[in-house]
Order: sequence, then C-alpha cells, then structure tokens
Amino acid sequence: MKQIFVEELRQGETFMDFFMVKMIGLKMGANRKMYLDLKLGDKTGEVNSKKWDIAEGETELLNDIKEGDLVKVKASVTDWQNQTQLRVAKIRKAVETDGLQLVDFIKAAPEKPADMYDYIYNAASSMSDGELRKLAVKVLEENKEKLMYYPAATRNHHAEYAGLLWHMKRMLMTGVKVCEVYGELNRDLVITGVIVHDMQKINEIMSDRNGVSPGYSFEGQMLGHIVMGVKYIDRLSEQLGISREKALMVEHMILSHHYEPEFGSPKKPLFPEAEVLHYLDIMDARMFDMFEALGGAKPGEFSERVWTLENRCLYKPGSFEE
Repeated sequence: MKQIFVEELRQGETFMDFFMVKMIGLKMGANRKMYLDLKLGDKTGEVNSKKWDIAEGETELLNDIKEGDLVKVKASVTDWQNQTQLRVAKIRKAVETDGLQLVDFIKAAPEKPADMYDYIYNAASSMSDGELRKLAVKVLEENKEKLMYYPAATRNHHAEYAGLLWHMKRMLMTGVKVCEVYGELNRDLVITGVIVHDMQKINEIMSDRNGVSPGYSFEGQMLGHIVMGVKYIDRLSEQLGISREKALMVEHMILSHHYEPEFGSPKKPLFPEAEVLHYLDIMDARMFDMFEALGGAKPGEFSERVWTLENRCLYKPGSFEE
C-alpha cells in the first residue's frame, strides 16, 4: 500500500494506511461514552485523531497499543477548529508481515548522530582552555548514550530523533564563525556554552529511543532544564576542580540563554559570550521553524500560520531558480 504521509492528507478523504502512535489514551466523553484520543504521525508530521465508537470488548485491544507502536488505521480526514483531524474507524497494531520501515515514521535530524557527536566532541577536545575543555568533554561523555537519539523538545523546534545534537551542531558551526568576525570573543567559552546550555533537556523531557517524547519528567516540570543545568554544572565543576569564576560564567550562560523572565531566564546576559549564546540559540530555533513551515508550502504561496513565529504566514519564493 502506498504510504500516505501526514503532509498529504486532504479534507474529506477516507483511506487505510500506517502511522506511528505519538500519544494515546482512552477517555470518557461528555456523553459518558469512552473514546480513543490519539496522535498519529510519520516523518512528515503529526495529526490529532479520535476513535469515537468503541465496541464492546474492544477496550482490551486498544489498551495494548502504546506510544511508539506502528499501527494500521482506516480513517477519514475531518476538520476541527481549522485543524486537520482523523476520525478513526478501525485500528490495529502493525505486524512483521506488513513489511514496514521505521525510517518512514520517525522524524529525524538529517545527519547521523555519531557524525554530529564527533564534530561537537572534536570541538570540545581541541579547546585551549584546560578547565573548559575538561568540563565540556566530561559533559559530552556522560551524556553520550542519550544524545544519540534525544530530541531537543517535546514538540516545536528540533522535536525529532537526535534533534538535540542537530541543534547543538548548527549552533556550534555558527558560533565558530561569529568568533571569527568578533575576535574579542572567548571562543572556548562560546563552545562550552553551546554544549552545556540545553544538555539537561535529556532529563527535563522523556523520550523513547526513537526520539518520540510523551512529555516532561517530574523534575522537568518542577524545575526545567535551565535550573537543572545550573545545578548540574555547579556540581560537576566542583567535582572537576573548575575555578569558581569560570564555573559561574558557564552557569550564567545557561541561566540567561532564554533572555527573558517569561521564557525562564531570571537574568539577562552579562558578558558578550552569554549574549552571543542567546542569539545562536534563537536563530537556530527560528530557522528550524521557518524551514519546516516552508517545506509544506508551494512556490509563490504562503505557509500556514506558525504560532512559534508569532502566528506569521511565511512566503516561499516562486521566481528564483533552483
């Protein structure tokens, strides 16, 4: 059967195809009847879905379907509050004879995790500042296993397999170039800030080995990756014997990289490298969101509204040669 990717769904269409379960749960409706609430996806995106009619004896089968499972569904495409939604008629877990390839269902960074990790590790191990080098290398080595698959978010920018590594690598590539333009910057401090600023996202959010996140951990909800990151570097710096000034500057870079209190940063950057880290972070996040939105737009037309970009509709040029 031809794979119908999420981005190709059309209003009113009825079809039968395969998806990955991104979220699932049996709920009680206002009419006191059970319904199945789920989010289905493939490598192109996700779509909210509902199965309203639960037959007697079907509950046990539905409870057996978990997040990360591949399923075959028969569904119709509907619209709810201007958002595409699937009305599921039938659903079952995929079996080996379906001959599915996991790569069709996982949204992943465009580079191999091992290659991205090596690029970042090489940058860390080549730093001239011995203390920062020791700190950055230790952080990478301690978190290597999860970095191979962890997303950078539960949704929005870099919410994909190895998305955290991809975010770090592109920030690092840009940061090195910025240091060439602004020679006064401490290159090692910028590199260290890039490596550590989001590292505690691997403990803030939960994720399976496919890079699919069902939500936030308890500590993540209570503290968030910024506070968790400051605690982590404070503990690690003392363990490694890092000078207090350098430790506090690295912690400040984590603390201030979201820039505004409403986004989680109680302090704004107080030195140039911390300021640069914020803009490296926001630029990569926004470029990711822009390219994602424009990927679904036709040349000469506008994308759908992107709420992470202040609900802007982005324009995809149609007159430029490839």
